[in-house]
Amino acid sequence: MDLFSRIFLVRWLWLIALLGDGLAVGARPRPNMVFILTDDQDCVLGGMTPMKKTKALLADQGVTFSNAFVSAPLCCPSRSSILTGMYQHNHHVVNNSHSGNCSSTAWQHAHEPHAFPVHLQKVGYTTFFAGKYLNQVKNSKYYNYTLSVNGKEEKHGDDYGKDYLTDLIANRSLDFLETHKRLAQHTPFFMMLSTPASHSPWNSAPQYEHRYDSVSAPRNGSFNHHGKGKHWLIRQAKTPMANTSVELSDEAFRSRWKTLLSVDDLVERVVKQLSNMGILKSTYIFFMSDNGYHTGQFSLPIDKRQLYEFDIRVPLIVRGPGLKPGQKFEVPVVNIDLAPTFLDLAGVNVSQTEMDGKSLVPLWKSKKADWRTDFLVEYQGEGSCTKVDPYCPRLGPGVAECFPDCVCEDAINNTYACVRTLKQDLNMQYCEFADDESFVEVYNLGPDPHQLNNIVRSVDPKLLVKMNQRLIALQSCKSRSCNTTPQ
Repeated sequence: MDLFSRIFLVRWLWLIALLGDGLAVGARPRPNMVFILTDDQDCVLGGMTPMKKTKALLADQGVTFSNAFVSAPLCCPSRSSILTGMYQHNHHVVNNSHSGNCSSTAWQHAHEPHAFPVHLQKVGYTTFFAGKYLNQVKNSKYYNYTLSVNGKEEKHGDDYGKDYLTDLIANRSLDFLETHKRLAQHTPFFMMLSTPASHSPWNSAPQYEHRYDSVSAPRNGSFNHHGKGKHWLIRQAKTPMANTSVELSDEAFRSRWKTLLSVDDLVERVVKQLSNMGILKSTYIFFMSDNGYHTGQFSLPIDKRQLYEFDIRVPLIVRGPGLKPGQKFEVPVVNIDLAPTFLDLAGVNVSQTEMDGKSLVPLWKSKKADWRTDFLVEYQGEGSCTKVDPYCPRLGPGVAECFPDCVCEDAINNTYACVRTLKQDLNMQYCEFADDESFVEVYNLGPDPHQLNNIVRSVDPKLLVKMNQRLIALQSCKSRSCNTTPQ
């Protein structure tokens, strides 16, 4: 049995529900689980600000992980890590392209059969998925898309009442809960809702069309700041930004907030339904994004993919049995930790899997839980060695995402690996680029939270050697070796 069943999207999206195979794992009751995954929702620049209902219903009633990160700041590698609990170098999905292994045949054969939903099905969970899966089945749209509903094509147009995707996902999730109550109420369920928001094209619901019209992208920190001392891709951004780039950054910022208001409604509807069914107290609800986002930071107008906090930090909130309302955890957690957490809650022995992440459950069960102090961030750039952008011919081959104003957000040698360290006496990031520059970036985020100053030339050389050795170890780690304490 494979991931949510071997059914792929007709164009870009799937929607599927099926029953598990009834394998038992012990006598203790197993909780229901809901996982809400947003798209491109940052937390550094205020991505949670419009979500007041989510804060009240999830954060205030559960726990917030204030140092949650993704191991790769792009949709397909991040989602692959969420599904497998593995770092990029182990699941081999390195970017959003087919050549980057995104939903490739190799992925389908080697890793999909071992993704966390398969394990849940094997121990008797009913599983349900609605929304965006992986990028090679195209990307987030709010209207005019085609679903695959258990393999059956379902076309949708531009009628808000029946086609707006975020609302449709909410409606189908409530349908699933009703069906589960009627047909399989004694079986635990796992429900994953993967929304298009806050990904472009940022079509908001009509009732939210004029919200935040006066809001602009934050002007503090690294906004419109030249990437001095950084990798060449960051240095090439025009500073000060052209007016068109500033306008696009502002429009993207407020439009993203508008789309998230419908996700906020979805959260409220799901929580209300669980409460009405009498199962809210026995259900864990997880809320997370697949990566962060930037709108003008270091003069990069709009995108993700970069190693900086605004692209790798994400919201992570959990509500459920045994969790203290309003509690905050400051230890570094990563998207690879979700899959082992789901399995741990289901009673599956995570040590018998090849997952690189760690279950979060010990954190909320014990104040003395042993936990990591660093983790790995990896990305392999997209770009063609031969293709020249006809609109930006001066740039030459090897670059990608060069808009607006011919500012490129990616390149074939925007390939890097980082050690992100976060502990009481050290808040640091060490990154190496794999290109002809052999470029290194180092940031002390205590005094420099916006990563304005690359301190590679001034930091203690012994520390650089130590960080390089730790990076080498993490880049080759597998399973439990990914969580060893650095010497």
